[in-house]
Amino acid sequence: MRAQRVWNVNGAASIGQLQSKLDDLNKRLSQLENQHPESLGIDELKASALSLSREIDDIRCAEATAALGELLRK
Repeated sequence: MRAQRVWNVNGAASIGQLQSKLDDLNKRLSQLENQHPESLGIDELKASALSLSREIDDIRCAEATAALGELLRK
């Protein structure tokens, strides 16, 4: 059975948007850790940051796989 892509890769724009969100999230996380080190929101922000970073990695892997596929077809 052949694997099928579940989402459409939107390229650099999508990665740029996600990276920007991740940067903002990391800034808020850093501020919260400095101001309220025992805040319950820290774990939620960390989970969101991890989720965004995984999404970025998934897109980059899909792009690399597509590029490799193109090279192998040649």
